[in-house]
Amino acid sequence: MYTTIQKWGNSRAVRLPRSIIEKAGLKEKDQVELVVKDGNITIIPVKKHLTLRERAADYHETYKPSEWDTGKSTGNEIW
Repeated sequence: MYTTIQKWGNSRAVRLPRSIIEKAGLKEKDQVELVVKDGNITIIPVKKHLTLRERAADYHETYKPSEWDTGKSTGNEIW
């Protein structure tokens, strides 16, 4: 997809189409980091740290913790 850099006040701006925003899982007012490397600009979503209240809101009473196999021991693990 191609777009054009346009003037926005004293800055320059690129308009991101809705389809690109949706594919990236972003929404309005999400924070992003801009990185320039080898002349390329990359937009990276900033991961939001959830509060305990936000994490608890996703809890479902049907969740049952269980054990899982982490693989064969490779050192001096104590079992």
